[in-house]
Amino acid sequence: MRSGARVVALLAGLSCGLLLSGCTSDPAPAASATAAGATFENPIIGSGADPWVLRSGDRYYSIQSAQGKLVVTRSPEDDLTGIADGDAVTVWTPPSSGSHCTDLWAPELHRIGDRWWIYYAATTCDGDNANHRMFALESASDDPMGEYVDRGQVRDAADRWAIDGTRVEWRGTAYFVWSGWPGATDVQQDLMIARMSSPTRLVGTGVRIAEADLPWERVGAPIEEGPEALVRGDALHLVYSASGSWTDSYALGMLTLTGDDPLDPSSWTKTRKPVFAGTTQVTSPGHASFTTSPDGTEHWIVFHEALFPGAGWDREISTQRFTFAADGTPVFGRPIPDSSPMPIPAGQPASR
Repeated sequence: MRSGARVVALLAGLSCGLLLSGCTSDPAPAASATAAGATFENPIIGSGADPWVLRSGDRYYSIQSAQGKLVVTRSPEDDLTGIADGDAVTVWTPPSSGSHCTDLWAPELHRIGDRWWIYYAATTCDGDNANHRMFALESASDDPMGEYVDRGQVRDAADRWAIDGTRVEWRGTAYFVWSGWPGATDVQQDLMIARMSSPTRLVGTGVRIAEADLPWERVGAPIEEGPEALVRGDALHLVYSASGSWTDSYALGMLTLTGDDPLDPSSWTKTRKPVFAGTTQVTSPGHASFTTSPDGTEHWIVFHEALFPGAGWDREISTQRFTFAADGTPVFGRPIPDSSPMPIPAGQPASR
């Protein structure tokens, strides 16, 4: 039986509050789809950071930067928590010269039409952080684990420092959201947005929609990064990471589109406190992505956390279920400690 998942007997009738964080009136999982009593334990990946996980068909795909290359992993069938046991393929090895040959950060995998696109940050071969920019790759076929073609930089008119870019589709329009410097020097990291006219082209100059102006966002440095879209009905949220990623205070915050125009900073409302933060047992959870259970009835957050207090960038990847309130607001609860048995995602096989 693979590591990270096991079957144990759970006492019948335990309340939702004992088993899952932040339960609401979301539909109950289809009991027939998952073996009763099957559990897993975090972490699902023992070493890693900036997880991007999506579900396509009966598989989960993750992409990571590993040893200076981009690697896509495909899970076993309908198996989110066992993704580490899937097939892994190196899909991109950067060039040995030029603008994007080292320090590949936070890659993401997006389906656009009949092709897959990878967005990632990289810098020049000398490793100068000031040269970090966003870049894109396009799949040569409809296979996310196949060959990719370098499509170059994704930039706005200002062409400043940029990392952690993500593509957001909202009401028929595509936007690119990233973490950027407000000027040419490393003073702070803000959340920027621009409309996309194509998978690689941004319109005009990016607009700052948020900056690290709350005390909990400024530990180590004033930083907002890792924005990820979370849509629920008519609600659009951007969940982001704040404070220094190397500190024990890294946590998730959230912007909600409360106006009509995503390009208007006044259309966004920020939570005043973290929506997902560390505890005495879990250190600095951050940089999350979102997916669903194999049967589609549950929502899951995938995030990294530090191995222990003071571990800095030594991190692992975990996942847990979250829910939504009646108004569409996500309820993440608290990060569940490692080695705590949790029910496997609905529709996932108990073991292989």
